[in-house]
Amino acid sequence: MSSDRLDEQLCTQLRGDLLAASRRVPTRRHIIQTWELSSVERWFFPDDSSLICKIATTPFTGEATVLHALNNQQAPVPLLNGYTMRPDGVGMLMEDLGEASRTATFAEAAATARWVHAAAGIPNLPIFDEAGLARLPEQGLDALDQLRRQGRFTHDAEGIEAVLQRLAATARHRADGAERPPFGLCHGEFHRTSLHVSRAGCRVVDWAKAFTGPGLLDLATWFGTRTPTEPRLLTKLIHAYVAAGGHPDAEADRGGLPAARWALGWHRVWAAWWLLTTAAAGHHPASADRGHTQVVLRQLQGAADLLGAPPPISASRPSLTTGRSS
Repeated sequence: MSSDRLDEQLCTQLRGDLLAASRRVPTRRHIIQTWELSSVERWFFPDDSSLICKIATTPFTGEATVLHALNNQQAPVPLLNGYTMRPDGVGMLMEDLGEASRTATFAEAAATARWVHAAAGIPNLPIFDEAGLARLPEQGLDALDQLRRQGRFTHDAEGIEAVLQRLAATARHRADGAERPPFGLCHGEFHRTSLHVSRAGCRVVDWAKAFTGPGLLDLATWFGTRTPTEPRLLTKLIHAYVAAGGHPDAEADRGGLPAARWALGWHRVWAAWWLLTTAAAGHHPASADRGHTQVVLRQLQGAADLLGAPPPISASRPSLTTGRSS
């Protein structure tokens, strides 16, 4: 079970592995950011150079593989100097890009997304094709069952279950067109903070949630899930994406919905699924459950509105007290 802080013993082991492999000893370390599943530090060396040390635990241990593959493709991402793996964690030493000079623009987001989705495929990433998307609501229900058996996610659980059932009823139909281009490498956290703009240009950082799937989900991610959806703004970004050389099918309807509405809805389903499944796997502390249930319910309600999920039906999914059907 995860605690509120990253396992310090694991951090120490991974830092030691990195130091042994690099044969360099920093003169000092500066913590940039730390939370329950990862930490980022700047290491300063005697020759006045610096590197970024990033430590992450499950489920964020695949980032080094993605960076290594993108380095081989000479993609605009940080150079991976080295990495080390342990069963529950990864440690990486990466190029220090320095401080960002400004926030990425709309045009830079569109152009960056275009090359991300056009990159060569990376093996062993999670795949969210048509069938994969259609399974998300049922997988979310499974995760919710696990959490409730653990005595967790009790607040708003009935509401979450009801919306997931509605989404499950329409998921197969609404997932139609998921594999229509652009389909390929997706960043997974395509936020403004993931685009690092400096004198050296625009680089993409934080690849821990990368997957193979519909590029439209990345474009939807740009707007986050904390504010009401605005399909008009996403439509504008999709137009800019196509103008920057992105696949023209990005503007096509899918699942019986306009591209922007489809993407915003499925991105919210995916975000809720991710939080439910990682919590069920023990990657978030129980102390965060109340806040997480509110986030999940908000995301799912937004998804149901966007995807046109049908109203509740009388034949509901078996409850925990009666058992699940096999």
